[in-house]
Amino acid sequence: MESKLTITQVEHQTRGTHGRSKLKALVPSVGVFFTPLLLEEAFNFQDDRRKISSRRFVPPSFNDIRLTLNSAQLMSLTRSGRIELVTFDGDVTLYDDGESLTDENPVISRILRLLSQGTHIGIVTAAGYTDGAKYYERLHGLLDAVANAVTEKELEDPKIIILGGESNYLFEFDFHADNFLNFVAREIWMLDEMRTWQEEDIQSLLDVAEGALRECISNMQLSAETLRKDRAVGIIPVAGRGNKRFNREQLEETVLVTQQVLDLSTPGKKVPFCAFNGGNDVFVDIGDKSWGVLSCQRYLGGIDGSKTLHVGDQFLSAGANDFKARLACTTAWIANPAETVALLDELHLHTESN
Repeated sequence: MESKLTITQVEHQTRGTHGRSKLKALVPSVGVFFTPLLLEEAFNFQDDRRKISSRRFVPPSFNDIRLTLNSAQLMSLTRSGRIELVTFDGDVTLYDDGESLTDENPVISRILRLLSQGTHIGIVTAAGYTDGAKYYERLHGLLDAVANAVTEKELEDPKIIILGGESNYLFEFDFHADNFLNFVAREIWMLDEMRTWQEEDIQSLLDVAEGALRECISNMQLSAETLRKDRAVGIIPVAGRGNKRFNREQLEETVLVTQQVLDLSTPGKKVPFCAFNGGNDVFVDIGDKSWGVLSCQRYLGGIDGSKTLHVGDQFLSAGANDFKARLACTTAWIANPAETVALLDELHLHTESN
């Protein structure tokens, strides 16, 4: 049974009157709904697993609600037809923070299953490289497995793309290419809106961001140095200082200060950007994951947001860079790579039951 509130919200969105919906009045920060949500069925599904209604002293938790919403979204997606595109964050979603997607990672077999069903795969990550070898280093377990499946004729022309730097560098799986990745020129896949971003404004925004980051290093006496790229700037631990880790409060203060400085700046009003906490660094990227997911959808033939699922872990903390993906498609919020595996197994369960 679909939630009446979410059905009404979708109807208001269709009419362009979503600002006057009851759900918007109850939850002013509510985002776009690409599908109704099967909330009652989803609660029963999670209640059977987590025994929420059987607990006497512990009320429904944040995680209970988060997982119930994930289930509601999966149920709705699978009942409206085949999911055409699943995009993933990298760190903490597919593999542990700072690690790589190695051969033994259980998520690989689940992604192969999606590919065998004709679902396209996108990895939309903050990691920004112009060299495919660096993405291969991070994702070699998956890329090798897909290449082997092509060799064994288990997969034919699988569609996997990597959108790096949030929305700046696109690589496509190519069985015959070095590292199984082919670089796709920006001019080929850019959205029309992205073509209006002037290079002068981009570099000015990065200049302002770098200044704000340097001020944070000074004010909080961080053992950090800035790193400038062509479409990003950030702070990282000073090389040679061992496994120095910043505390969460320092990272989030840096994100919030930099965000505010950019919001008030002239280039910040001209070019979209994303300031985010990367776990032990802070970066500012040009664009954000909404642009990244939208670019994947366009490059793969114009896939609708109601046929796309983005899976990520950063929807809450300061500078949560998966949050913006809500503007482009349906989303699922996971807390670690094990939850991603469980989510994909649940997705398969709902697909098979329909």
